[in-house]
Amino acid sequence: MRGTALTRLVGVRHPIVQTGMGWVAGPRLVSASAEAGALGILGAATMTLDQLRSAVREVRSRTDAPFGVNLRADAADAGDRVRIMIEEGVRVASFALAPSPELIAELKEAGLVVIPSVGAARHAEKVAAWGADAVVVQGGEGGGHTGEVATTVLLPQVVDAVRIPVVAAGGFFDGRGLVAALAYGAAGVAMGTRFLLTSDSTVPDAVKARYLAATVRDVTVTRAVDGLPHRMLRTDLVTALERAGSGRALLRSAREAAAFRRVSGASRRGMVRDGLALRRGADLSWGQTLRAANTPMLLRAAMVEGRTDLGVMAAGQVAGVIEDLPSCAELVAGVMDQAERIMTGWRHTEEGAGEGGE
Repeated sequence: MRGTALTRLVGVRHPIVQTGMGWVAGPRLVSASAEAGALGILGAATMTLDQLRSAVREVRSRTDAPFGVNLRADAADAGDRVRIMIEEGVRVASFALAPSPELIAELKEAGLVVIPSVGAARHAEKVAAWGADAVVVQGGEGGGHTGEVATTVLLPQVVDAVRIPVVAAGGFFDGRGLVAALAYGAAGVAMGTRFLLTSDSTVPDAVKARYLAATVRDVTVTRAVDGLPHRMLRTDLVTALERAGSGRALLRSAREAAAFRRVSGASRRGMVRDGLALRRGADLSWGQTLRAANTPMLLRAAMVEGRTDLGVMAAGQVAGVIEDLPSCAELVAGVMDQAERIMTGWRHTEEGAGEGGE
């Protein structure tokens, strides 16, 4: 397969992105993805500043291939994180929320490629006007915080709206999906759940087993965790949170917020600023804002500690159709091989039709 606008932009061999999942996308997974020819993205939102610098250096020690870092543009210490990325020579800056025009300009002046994630065509138009180099567009099938519009509807809208490379996310796990995304006009695909379920992922085996056992019906969208639509595996904990009264949910959220502050090294003042920014950006009530503090620690309980009973397992709908744990090298090679075979078949069909018409 020939290169795409994405591969040329970031310098990777294949038009595949491993998304920056918090607690999951650490140095081992990112370096394995990069070595396989994909764009690996470190999930830095759950790291302290020192951990971020250390993680970047560890990836550098494992691979010479380009990689990126994902961070929250609204974080109180976003400026400090950006400076670390610039100092450490990171190639790509990835954002779950749209960065400001000033932040985009600072990154681009330092030579970084800026790729925000968006959930609507108007958001893509905005960040493109601000100077973003590409966008990731995630449809409702994607894991974690998600929207309601399917990728097959959202993707062509964004492709038509902007003139920068568009990366499709939400519902991709094999070569067929890559070919479909390219046919829609995308420059590549981004995959989270599919990379989480690899042998290079550090997610505990018990958690991977829960994902592999899941059917499509076991993947649900709930607001019970943090007040926002969140796609995850259906578990007893999720059901309990949905049934819990608001008072119990708020008390639990306060405990989780304190725990996240201890683990992440965040200050109370910084967490308050982050919470206010989240409340404004997502139009949350004060209760929902406090409940949003649940998410990092509930995810950590599963993705780091292996607690399938007390943790949250964010999951794209594709979790219901994934049945194996390949290495990143095997995964990327398999995706590219299947995509190439499909496209070669198309070319042969077209050539045969042309000869028959003569």
